[in-house]
Amino acid sequence: MRKLVVGILSLGFIGVVMGYLVFTGYLRFNYPDEKEFPILGIDISHHQGTISWEELKQENISFVIIKATEGGDYRDPLFQENWKNSKEYGYRTGAYHFYRLCKSGKEQAVNFIESVPNESNNLPPTIDLEFGGNCATDKSKDQILDEIGEFLNLLEGHYGKRPIIYATREFYDVYITDQFLDSPIWIRDIFWEPDLDARNWAIWQFANRGHLKGIDGYVDLNVLHGKQFEF
Repeated sequence: MRKLVVGILSLGFIGVVMGYLVFTGYLRFNYPDEKEFPILGIDISHHQGTISWEELKQENISFVIIKATEGGDYRDPLFQENWKNSKEYGYRTGAYHFYRLCKSGKEQAVNFIESVPNESNNLPPTIDLEFGGNCATDKSKDQILDEIGEFLNLLEGHYGKRPIIYATREFYDVYITDQFLDSPIWIRDIFWEPDLDARNWAIWQFANRGHLKGIDGYVDLNVLHGKQFEF
């Protein structure tokens, strides 16, 4: 009986430790093969605070995608600083917009275009589509898709590049599966390597609690699907 109790307590302790390591990001579900996915990148916003870019250069990071805007009028307070530093430190740099379902695609496109410089060496602009943290709406699925389409087309017309669609798996399954087939997909899956059936993904966000030098707290980690930028 004593051995059984000790065994149960030991398993419980191991479970608690494992859970803590997963929660704090020191243990992940995904460890992409570096040979298959050698190009690593991060996405950042003001939530990462002030970044020590000199320290970050010690990490094997190739691209940075920065939050610029959200909804019809919000602009990330650290976007301009992050954009300037990312470019100066030689990263392939892009910007993303957190799309609010209760706002029109047109007004959100204007917000982004007024905030993000149109420079030839930018990565394509990105629309961030997810349910978490979004606003309630009574729009139909067709109306939402029409407005997302208008957003994408306005950005493509301005920047000359087809925008990337970032989506959580839940949002992707509801809205994106067979839509916007000419847009590169950036998919979030922190548990498994993504399989989008007949559609390929361009970027995989494999962790949301990464730890890197130069960044206090968590940061999202991503890999490119391939060995070079082909957007």
